Amino acid sequence: MAHAVEIRNLHKSFGALQVLKGIDFTVDPGQVVCVIGPSGSGKSTLLRCVNLLEEPTSGQVVVDGVELTHRDVDIDAARRRVGMVFQQFNLFPHMTALENVMIAQRRVLKRGRAEAERIAVENLEKVGVADKRDSYPAQLSGGQQQRVAIARALAMSPALMLFDEPTSALDPELVGDVLTVMRKLAEEGMTMLVVTHEMAFARDVADRVVFMDGGVIVEDGPAEQVIGAPRHERTKSFLRRVLDPTHTDV
Repeated sequence: MAHAVEIRNLHKSFGALQVLKGIDFTVDPGQVVCVIGPSGSGKSTLLRCVNLLEEPTSGQVVVDGVELTHRDVDIDAARRRVGMVFQQFNLFPHMTALENVMIAQRRVLKRGRAEAERIAVENLEKVGVADKRDSYPAQLSGGQQQRVAIARALAMSPALMLFDEPTSALDPELVGDVLTVMRKLAEEGMTMLVVTHEMAFARDVADRVVFMDGGVIVEDGPAEQVIGAPRHERTKSFLRRVLDPTHTDV
């Protein structure tokens, strides 16, 4: 079976700052892989390299059988197979929820208005905000805006969904609504690569957890092993601090 995502010897530098230092890993179709680690470890940069929002310094990224890093690739066509949900919702403030979910379908996929609206409504229903279809972003809570952003990505029929800390900008009481949507997507077999600080979600939903620090993968394995019984001392130290914020290593 071909991998949904294959990353080979990926490096990314910003000037003299080396952020990714030879990343190698794969994601299989239908897998949920959560990437955890401290701030500055390269997690978000890795995610942004997967759909070439950041151009890798060197290495290869293959998504759904297409090498995005090949010099002759049609990057716009390849990107259509990858949905991305950001920390900030990035909705158009002058458009309703429905219009936000329709616009890329119309402009990028060239779907007709009726088809785009049907697919938009289906996906707003899937994420539980169909009743907000005529509301503008300013009229929605952060959790509702993020669910509209997820619907917008799903409406493009992606082979892969990327989530970059999708709950970090939300009030704590709204986090659960977004995580519930992500759990449902996982249950439906969506291939997902998720950068997150939500350890319970990673433990319960992820097939694999990747722990990054200093631009390298320190540990990669089943969720119950990496979070429940990590092998590397750096992983253990990170999880102690995250799972027990009052803990300090002496």
